[in-house]
Amino acid sequence: EVQLVESGGGLVQAGGSLRLSCAASGFTFDDYAIGWFRQAPGKEREVVSCISSGDGSTYYADSVKGRFTISSDNAKNTVYLQMNSLKPEDTAVYYCAAGTELKEAPNYGMDYWGKGTLVTVSS
Repeated sequence: EVQLVESGGGLVQAGGSLRLSCAASGFTFDDYAIGWFRQAPGKEREVVSCISSGDGSTYYADSVKGRFTISSDNAKNTVYLQMNSLKPEDTAVYYCAAGTELKEAPNYGMDYWGKGTLVTVSS
């Protein structure tokens, strides 16, 4: 059974940091790209960052470049999203997802999705 389990969300003040984790199981981790996506209330889901577990190549949305860092621990089948200098507009439910490659919305080419973790940034 494929599982993607996010953790690490919470409430933080603007300017603070959080680290999200995505623990994956049930598929060949090295064959997939793992992405972080977010959906704020009333808004469409958007891609935040993505990493290829095979070659380590990364993608960042312009809105998070320089503030967020994605990394992968292939030994643990876990992907992390380090979020620094958080802003109120980063408030959203953050999802991790796995697919062979990152594509366009709405599903971004992802085959499997986690249930999400809520990040709330207060001003």
